[in-house]
Amino acid sequence: MPDSLRITATETDPQLLTLPWSIRLEDWPSRHIVKLPKGISRHVVRFSELSGQVVAVKETTAEMAQREYDMLGALARLDVPCVRRVAVISQRRTTDGAALPAALVTAHLKFSMPYRALFTHALRPDTATRLVDALALLLVRLHNVGFYWGDVSLSNTLFRRDAGAFAAYLVDAETGELHEDGLSVGQRDHDLDLARTNIAGEILDLAASGRLEGGVDPVSIADGIVSAYRALWSAIHDEQTFSVSEAWRITERVRHLNELGFDIGEMSIETAAGGTRVSIQPKVVDAGHHTRRLIRLTGLDVEENQARRLLNDLDEFRLRSGRPEEEEELAAHEWLTQAFEPVVRAIPIELRGKLEPAEVYHQVLEHRWFLQEQREASVPVAEVLTSYIRDVLRHRRDEATIMGPLTETITGPGGVVTGAVDWRDLV
Repeated sequence: MPDSLRITATETDPQLLTLPWSIRLEDWPSRHIVKLPKGISRHVVRFSELSGQVVAVKETTAEMAQREYDMLGALARLDVPCVRRVAVISQRRTTDGAALPAALVTAHLKFSMPYRALFTHALRPDTATRLVDALALLLVRLHNVGFYWGDVSLSNTLFRRDAGAFAAYLVDAETGELHEDGLSVGQRDHDLDLARTNIAGEILDLAASGRLEGGVDPVSIADGIVSAYRALWSAIHDEQTFSVSEAWRITERVRHLNELGFDIGEMSIETAAGGTRVSIQPKVVDAGHHTRRLIRLTGLDVEENQARRLLNDLDEFRLRSGRPEEEEELAAHEWLTQAFEPVVRAIPIELRGKLEPAEVYHQVLEHRWFLQEQREASVPVAEVLTSYIRDVLRHRRDEATIMGPLTETITGPGGVVTGAVDWRDLV
């Protein structure tokens, strides 16, 4: 190991020194490589194992690695969904003294997948729409804290299942800029235009390789991020004016924002001269309304739609148990120990890498509804679990860390491009 090697990290991990930093990343021995699918990248990217966790290693310049490392730290402090930074490795040299690129190390996001790994053989219209909707929400959250991405795409995003929808996480902050005073309309529109162009290109690429199901229009899907983004941005930022007699609209606005997953930090209310009209301007704290409520009640930290689904089940449990609303915390404890945890514990150990516990619970609820609709009768939980494990869960791939063939490095017009050759072997 060269003496000049420099490691920048918030937490010291001695195992960082055991990776072959004196070898170019594209030439790392197979024993240091973890087989994971990944999206297209301008850089050479490899996955490896470090202290029991999977990490992504990306070669780049020392300046860019440090900049992205700092940016990921800033986004994490702002509670924005993104990958977790681990370290910057600089001053790398081969054993004969030749300089090597610096490397950025980030933690692999457990139970996450690149967009190409989220469909079996062909991308269906509903899957494409859900992916774009998730990316639109992520972009709104980023813009809301003043982050200009500069390279919005499906490839630069990781997705996790979220109770029938998807949750999107930023995975590449290389081109990003954080503006404390917020973004201009032009900056937001530029990001949105980049998103539309990149998504259209990514889906057209799938079409060229025969990976699109009939009915998927790449341009229409790409246009969808513009409409989804603008609808969300308008819902959380637009001023609303109404007559004094319609003051109930204040409560309605708050409820609507909560349903979208956003919490209100404060509300600016102004009355017109004569008190005939009222204008309200909400200040949104951030997405995660249901997530924060579920954490407060149960300690479970899950995605937003999963939290919404679990809270609905919790509320139904409270009503069935006859507990009043003011005993919500006690009911939440009973729901956790009598409903949620028994289902999670019933999953065989060898199947627990298939899905996150919250997603399993959501799917068990869905499976119960399906069986009851089919039989037109109530079905005991034990029978639902047996059926779900046997007929559904056992046939799913593991998503804790999806294993797949090694990606290949190819040379494109812009230089080195890293991407999977055939995703059909993965899904």
